Formats: sequence, C-alpha cells, structure tokens
Amino acid sequence: MKRLFDIMASMFGLVLLSPIMTVIAWKIRNNLGSPVLFRQTRPGLNCEPFEMLKFRSMKDAVDSSGAPLPDEDRMTPFGKKLRDSSLDELPGLISVLKGDMSLVGPRPLLMQYLPLYNTEQARRHDVRPGITGWAQVNGRNAISWEDKFKLDVWYVDNQSFLLDIKILLLTIKKVFIKEGISAEGHVTIEPFKGSSNE
Repeated sequence: MKRLFDIMASMFGLVLLSPIMTVIAWKIRNNLGSPVLFRQTRPGLNCEPFEMLKFRSMKDAVDSSGAPLPDEDRMTPFGKKLRDSSLDELPGLISVLKGDMSLVGPRPLLMQYLPLYNTEQARRHDVRPGITGWAQVNGRNAISWEDKFKLDVWYVDNQSFLLDIKILLLTIKKVFIKEGISAEGHVTIEPFKGSSNE
C-alpha cells in the first residue's frame, strides 16, 4: 500500500505542481543561473546510493583554493525563501516516482556519514528515505543528531499507512509555520561528526 500510495501521490503532485515548478525553475535560472537542479548522491534503502534532486538554493561560490564557501556565504535571499517554504524539495517527487525515495521516511543524508553511524542509527536505512519524516515533524534541523536518529529508528519500528498520513499532514502545518528549518547558528544544520554512543 505504501509504494502504491507513493506512486499515485507523486504522479498527482508532479502534474498538479508542474506550473509552480516551472516558475521556480525560471526564477532560479534568473537569480542563480544554471544548473536549476541540485544533484547529489545520497544513501537510500539498504544504503544503496541514488541521485537526490532538489531545486538549487545556493550560489556556486568557492574560495581561492576552489573549495566551496560556507553555506551562509553561498545562500542568497531568494534561496533562503525557497528553503523556508520547502519548495526546494519538490523535485524529490521524481525520486519518489522512480522508487528511490518515499514520501515519508528518514531524510537521506550524506554518503560520508555512513561510517559514522552506530549500529542502531544505521537502521534508519532499513526503509526508503523520505521527502519528509518523523524527525522532520518533531524538530527538523533544530534538534540534535542523536535525537533525529532516535526518531528515524522509531519510525522504522512503527511505520504504518496511518502514521504516514499523520506525518504528511503535520508536514504541511510545519511548512506554513516555518518551524525548525535551521539549527541555531547555522543556515541549515551543523555536519554530523559521529555519535558518542557505541
């Protein structure tokens, strides 16, 4: 039922939101240039890598050695509005339709975090990653990594169709009140450096 719901909802969403996505793509091209989409390899179900898609919200600014500048230096006012509204996540519906992601599940993080998880935290990869999830509606980026992973694993153990509907409805509420978008002192969230718990 979950996969069928993902397919139907992502197809409906892509059709319904295509005019909005077209306008966003046009504004990104005008404000940030090309490419319009941000593409990055992330771990999916059972840690299998896939290409995650988002609308680009940052400039491609680098320092003298060619390394990307910190997020706060690359974020533009337009990009911040895009993230605050969560509209940058809309291309993720393509990943849901393909089967790389689900509407609801633990958020796909960076590949370099994989060796840093303890055994319990790694269980977040026992399900497909989601556009939204239990951690996103219970603090999002404003909670600690440890709390985020506990919420992710709780979802893995308690997932159900009704819980997914609850999370989707809570996500809509969170988007409107713009809660938990960034960690204190960060544009998004500080990098995960490993858990103190074995």
